[in-house]
Formats: sequence, structure tokens, C-alpha cells
Amino acid sequence: MAEKENGTEQQGTILSHYAINANGIPVDVDIRQTGEFAPLYEITYQGIGVATKLLLLSLRNDLLAMVPIDVAKIQNKEYLDELTRRVLSASLILIDKYLPGTSEQTKSLLSAYMRNLMLGLGDLEAPLADENLEELAVNGSREPIWVFHKKVGWCKSNIKLPGEEVIYDISEMIGRRVGREINNLAPLMDAELVDGSRVNATLYPISQVGNTITIRKFEKNPWTMPAFVKNGTISPQIAGLIWLCIQNEVSLLISGGTASGKTSFLNSSSIFFPATRRIISVEETRELSLPRFFQWVSMISRRPNPEGKGEVTLYDLMVNALRQRPDIMLVGEVRTGKDAETLFEAIHTGHAVYGTLHADNAQDTIVRMTNPPINTPKIMINAIGGMVVMFRHRTRGIRRALEFAEIMRTGDANTLYRWSMRNDTFNQVGDMLRLQEVIGLYGGLNLKEIEEDVAEKAKILLWMAKHNVTMVDDAAFVVSNYYKKKEKVLEIVKNDVEFSQNLF
Repeated sequence: MAEKENGTEQQGTILSHYAINANGIPVDVDIRQTGEFAPLYEITYQGIGVATKLLLLSLRNDLLAMVPIDVAKIQNKEYLDELTRRVLSASLILIDKYLPGTSEQTKSLLSAYMRNLMLGLGDLEAPLADENLEELAVNGSREPIWVFHKKVGWCKSNIKLPGEEVIYDISEMIGRRVGREINNLAPLMDAELVDGSRVNATLYPISQVGNTITIRKFEKNPWTMPAFVKNGTISPQIAGLIWLCIQNEVSLLISGGTASGKTSFLNSSSIFFPATRRIISVEETRELSLPRFFQWVSMISRRPNPEGKGEVTLYDLMVNALRQRPDIMLVGEVRTGKDAETLFEAIHTGHAVYGTLHADNAQDTIVRMTNPPINTPKIMINAIGGMVVMFRHRTRGIRRALEFAEIMRTGDANTLYRWSMRNDTFNQVGDMLRLQEVIGLYGGLNLKEIEEDVAEKAKILLWMAKHNVTMVDDAAFVVSNYYKKKEKVLEIVKNDVEFSQNLF
């Protein structure tokens, strides 16, 4: 067995064991409950021991001398591909020199590790490759990094960066690649990785524990509504009502606390957009991932350069998006009065708008919208048809749609459904009033027909959840076919047929 990262075998109850691939390097992951309060997230590189890793680290300067890196060109795919080839080739030369007699299989592993050191984030590449993780936190060099596991929660890892200068070098490299700067004069940095993961970095002495890096990982397999129905995040009935709202171009707001799943829920709702619509999204960092066959333009804001020039704000993007003739606008997060003003202008000029906002429940969402810094007149809020409030229960490690509310003409929220923590159920707590009026106006449905339509959509979502139609392209494919040939989809659902695109 390969050596453990800290050179010792850890005892404790195994909570989870699986393997991942970190850019060509097989890695074993063990999550175990030890004598400490937090579980241990333990990685083992297959075929690479601690002593070998230390040797490879010492060869970084030699490798850099052989293959100089032009950071200005690193975003160019052709240059990066060529650079990767040269790094791998030079790595093999150094391995033959310092580790003669190494097998071809082991040389391939070692060269891949050196590539991660030179062109990636070194030992952070392994947890970054683990799709079970949501967050990585480097809290200085004196303690191991922490990771947030989707099922287990926060864990202390056996990965420890060797010094503050290493953390600084990683932060600086991330910043250079996206035109951001971090130094003693600018000790705070927000940036993103190539895959869209969000990065925050701080330097000592601003952060007293040492230099820090926090990475919110980009979800490579975005959540969809059938997946949320399957794991109990939302009931099929509420999801069906949201589907009906989107089908009838009723604008919705998604609120919730930090890391409650607001953006994930916005992304999950995207499968309900008709494929014939033009969609423009505006975000501060890339988080949304819509179906590939949609007509979707993604726009990202930009911070000013060190001279204070070149800034593109979310407000700038929203104004520009309105000139691109969108049918649907997605807003990453409403933060300011200007953002809200443009959002409501988009709704009033005939666009369906879906956005997110930080607030803990439906009533707090109205309070936040109508007070500084957003300060929207309450009467304007009735342009939104409804809102979903997301909630993250940290102790139980679950996320739920806490409330679904409609917005009355007065701008007040009328809560229709609320999640009960006691028995983990979704209960109707109010009667539909305004939404019934709006859907009746734009969809031509009375209350009974609305209820029947929602029940029909709930059955489709349950069928999708049962047959694991949870990938974003597959889920949107079913919904798009529902819009085009409804009876065919209903027949498939009624007969409970296993999903295949050939069925449609």
C-alpha cells in the first residue's frame, strides 16, 4: 500500500471510501471518524509516497528552467496544450536522471504529478477533482486544509501546504491567470478557476491565521429539478407549480442564506425554459450551466484593474443584456438598488426574469428589497410573480425549499407552501390568489385547471426522478418534448417506461 500523506495510518470508523482521478493520478479517498470532532478526509496517491513527493517538489526549479512559462498566454488553449506536452516531456527527463530504473507506469504517474505542480494547484488538485466536495479552505500553513463534503459536511484533511509562501504563490498564480492581483497593497482577492470555481484569497496580517484560500467548487453536473425531487429538496407539487409559472413567463425570485442553494435552484429551474427562447444570464462569477441545446448567452462581470480601470458591473451587464433581445434574463444576484431597478425594468418591458437574493424567508425578502441598499418601492415588487426561499440545515446536512410564496398586488408575500423541519414534509399553508389571476390571464386556466396541470407536471417529475433523468441535458430534453408533443410524453410517463431519448 502507498504511504499515507502524513506517513501514518489513521485509525477510526470508515464513513466512506472511494477513488478519484486527479488529472491522470489515481487517488484513494478515505473519510473516517477519529477521536477528533470533525471527520478526517484522507487522500493517498497510488504509487507516490511521501519521500517521492518531496523529491518532485525539489525539482520544480529545474523543471521551470527547462520549460519557462509565459503567464500572459496561459489562457490560450493551443499554448496551454503545447506547454503541457513540454512539461510532461521535461518531467520524464528529470525522472530518468534522479529516479533511474523507474517503471513506465510509475513515470507516467510522477510526470502527471509534476504537471499538477507546474500548471495546476499542486496538492489541491486531488480534492478539486473530487466531485463529492463543495468547498476547500486553506487556513494558513500551520494546519491541514479543510473540505466540505456533500454528505459528511466539514472535514479536516491530511493535506498540509508546506509554507505561507506556497499559499501566496498559488493565490498569485490564480490571480494572474484571470487578470487579478494580490500583494501587500491589495491583500484581498476574488477570482475564479478555469472551470468556473470561485476563489477568495487573503494575505497575512489581514488574516491572522496566515495566508488563506477558499475555493467554492463549480458544479460540473448541475442540479436539476428531478434531482431535487429525488433527494427531497422540494416536493413534486411545488416543482410542478414552478414549472407552470415558468411556462407562462411568470418572473420568480429565489432567496435564501449563504450556501443555501439559491444558484443551484435557479439552474435546476432552467430545464423548464422553452428551447425556443433566447436566454441571457448575468453573473459576477460563472455558476450557471444550462442545457447545451438552448440559445444561451452567459455574461460575467469584471473588477477594475490595479489602476482602477476596466470595471464591468452587474448593472452594466443587465443594461447591455436588455439590448440583446432576450426572452428570458437570469440574474446571478441582486445586491444594489440599480440591480433591482434594472431587473424590474426588464420585467415591465416584457421579459421573464429569474434572479437570486440573500434573505432568510419570504417576509425577510420583502424587507430586504424595500430597505437600503436595494430600497425598491414596495408597490414595484408585484412585478415578480412568486418567490422560492432556500434553506440549508447545517446540522442535518440537507437543503430544502423552505417556502414558496406568491407576491400580491400590494407587494406583500403570501406564503403558499412551507417546509416542516419536524417531519421533513412540505405543507400547503395558504390559498393561491394572485398567481391564479396571473396564470389565468396569461395561460387561460381556471383554478381547477391549474391544479390539474400542476398534478400532471408533478407526475412527469416523479417519473424523471424514478428513472434517474437528472442530467441537465436529459431533463431539459424531456421538458422540451413535453412542450412540443405533450401527449407522447404523458403516454411514456403513464406506461412508466425506462428513459431513452429514442422514445421521443
